[in-house]
Amino acid sequence: MASSGSIQIPRRLPLLLTHDGVLLPGSSMRVSVDSPGNMDLVRNRLLRGTSLKSTIIGVIPNTRDPTTDTEERPVLHRIGTAAIAVQVVGSNWPKPHYTLLVTGLCRFQIAEIVKTQPYPVAEVEQLDRLEALSTKEEFKEALGDLSEQFYKYSVQLVDMLDNSVPAVAKLKKLLDNLPRELLPDILISIIRTTNEEKLQILDAVGLEERFKVTIPLLLRQIEGLKLLNKTRNPKMDEDKRVVAIRPLKKLGGISGKGFSLENADDDDDDADDIIMLEKKVKSCNMPEQALKVCTKEMKRLKKMPQSMPEYALTRNYLELMSELPWSKSTRDRLDIRAARILLDNDHYAMAKLKKRVLEYLAVRQLKNDLKGPILCFVGPPGVGKTSVGRSIAKTLGREFHRIALGGVCDQSDIRGHRRTYVGSMPGRIINGLKTVGVNNPVFLLDEVDKLGKSLQGDPAAALLEVLDPEQNHNFTDHYLNVPFDLSQVIFIATANTTASIPPALLDRMEVLEVPGYTQEEKIEIAHRHLIAKQLSQHGLTPQQIQIPPETTLEIITRYTREAGVRSLDRKLGAICRAVAVKVAEGQHREAKPDAAETVAVEDGKAGLSEDSRARDIGDPADLTLPPEMPILIDHHALKDILGAPKYEIEVFERLNQPGVAIGLAWTPLGGEIMFVEASRMDGEGQLTLTGQLGDVMKESAHLAISWLRSNAKKYQLTNASGSFDLLDNTDIHLHFPAGAVTKDGPSAGVAIVTCLASLFSGRLVSSDVAMTGEITLRGLVLPVGGIKDKVLAAHRAGLKRVIIPQRNEKDLEEIPVNVRRDLNFVFATALDDVLNAAFDGGFLLKSGQELLNSKL
Repeated sequence: MASSGSIQIPRRLPLLLTHDGVLLPGSSMRVSVDSPGNMDLVRNRLLRGTSLKSTIIGVIPNTRDPTTDTEERPVLHRIGTAAIAVQVVGSNWPKPHYTLLVTGLCRFQIAEIVKTQPYPVAEVEQLDRLEALSTKEEFKEALGDLSEQFYKYSVQLVDMLDNSVPAVAKLKKLLDNLPRELLPDILISIIRTTNEEKLQILDAVGLEERFKVTIPLLLRQIEGLKLLNKTRNPKMDEDKRVVAIRPLKKLGGISGKGFSLENADDDDDDADDIIMLEKKVKSCNMPEQALKVCTKEMKRLKKMPQSMPEYALTRNYLELMSELPWSKSTRDRLDIRAARILLDNDHYAMAKLKKRVLEYLAVRQLKNDLKGPILCFVGPPGVGKTSVGRSIAKTLGREFHRIALGGVCDQSDIRGHRRTYVGSMPGRIINGLKTVGVNNPVFLLDEVDKLGKSLQGDPAAALLEVLDPEQNHNFTDHYLNVPFDLSQVIFIATANTTASIPPALLDRMEVLEVPGYTQEEKIEIAHRHLIAKQLSQHGLTPQQIQIPPETTLEIITRYTREAGVRSLDRKLGAICRAVAVKVAEGQHREAKPDAAETVAVEDGKAGLSEDSRARDIGDPADLTLPPEMPILIDHHALKDILGAPKYEIEVFERLNQPGVAIGLAWTPLGGEIMFVEASRMDGEGQLTLTGQLGDVMKESAHLAISWLRSNAKKYQLTNASGSFDLLDNTDIHLHFPAGAVTKDGPSAGVAIVTCLASLFSGRLVSSDVAMTGEITLRGLVLPVGGIKDKVLAAHRAGLKRVIIPQRNEKDLEEIPVNVRRDLNFVFATALDDVLNAAFDGGFLLKSGQELLNSKL
């Protein structure tokens, strides 16, 4: 073994090649290991059973990046540093590599390279010979004034640092306790120097040469700190600059400690950023519990080196905490009259929603600390649920933020991830608050009925705390890990149906039904909002295109059949695109007129009326209108642009034979009419059901046939052989068209009874009648839901009479007056009432005198 005072190193050392730093004796440095040779050294010498500190390796600078060419022999510096590995950390991302924390012991010189594979091994000669300078007097006598001058500059440098930082205080003690011959290496390793300058220090084997090279570098650092103090804002004098000092590491054979100080421009900016971040945290007026956590994290951040992965995580956490609106809020506009006008201008109809918003404003005006309501708008697509939420925020003067929940299947999307995970982040609620910058926005939780569920948890269960007024004042996101008050947030959820919303979540929300629009309402919406929006989007003006209400009605009835107005909006967009082509062609012909063509067009069109010229827009090659004349969209133009009508009135065609009735169904997309068809044939008394029916609808069909069989004599219903046993040698087939659509629910019971009664009696059901209602085995008619949507579907189909259960009469208050005026409602308590209303002249057999009176 070679000897140098208390430090002994082996004569053969495995060599760790570095290309991004120079390790000096007495200092510590992190080395990234990703080259094959260095990886083999770590696996074979440092991770194979022995203690890290018992293995001494040689750290030597490599003048070439060892990862570029592994076959070429590396170019090694002739002098290196013997070191011990204090810590080894491995990772597989983005590729396998290790990070070593090494501490330098002494210098050595390579005498001979013994081997190069799988990692270099060399015979070395130790260079630091310090045993002759054992006392201060001998050291001072050997080096003269160089050591005193170096010590003076070292003390001056340390005094310019912030003494409140523990590492600076330890450094000051280190200057007094360590032998001065060790100070040049330690101080050079903690000030800003280039790798070339550190190589000069490493090559300075003699102490006198080492002191001479080190003193100018110390003076340069001192002058830089003086200049920094002069240029700093005087207001920041009270906040002394914090210089990033890496944690002190004990050396294996030296009674000292190693440092790494970085105070270049980038680090100055970073230190100033930390000061500003600390001020921002203190000034954001967060609750005491959150401030306590932030203060603790700030102290950890100041002591943490920037190279640690946790440094970025902690800083991101503190920045988020400082950006959250703990106490910042907007002031509500509580002018109810102005709010009513604004809601009426933005949305036509929707009286129930507008009433609820005005009620909230009125109560908010009387009670300032009212908690935000939690509303749930349930209705078919395209009826304006999302836009109503935006209008509510606009009415109140609050910020608006939409959170799309469709397909979300991870509860961390709501609550956030814990900070122990890689890539952790807060949930959508906290992110939304950060985005809007206030603590009382309007949050729209869109498509809450389409939440998923997976192994990562149930997001619907995570929403229970968010949407509970008794709990959300203390909502805790996993990432923040401190409570945040959500009680002032107005939560508005939207859904197409409540069937898929968990009962516990539905119980926390105030459900407001948003039914579909009537034809009159759609016409008003189109001419108030949709047409103007489409004209603006396509660069057109009302002077270039006119869409009369009759055309809009035809689009609604024959080209769209929906509860909302999305398809109507798309059809209007298609019309505007066709007109835009005409307008663009007209401008082109004005720019390059052809005299002969102009005369021919004018002569050919001189005798046509305005309507006839308007019809010609279907052919893009013909421009028949001068630019100043608006293009009128009439029936013929509509057919040219949109094609043949998609929907035709087929009610009268389908009801021209017995065994057909019209029921009313509710779907998440709105109400629909539903045909029920039946036929009978010779057989063994079997009942066949087709049309993708659910279990409830199948039970309704069995109830219907059982009731008719038990009342066959009363209504004189017989099978083909004249027997009152309707299933005697007879099979019955019930079919519900649109077989690709799954159907279920009890409300088709009365329609099935009417269809079968028509089949066995041979009488036709009235062609203008639709019906809905649940039946019992005793012939009672029970109430059902979705009455408004069903009635609107019957009105859209052109029907005139609607049979509904007596107990649903109260639901007609929600039906618009004009719709109720166009329809004749029949309220049924039993199936007798249904059959009498479904057939012209009634269905019950009349006595001879009654028949005579009816004929007279």
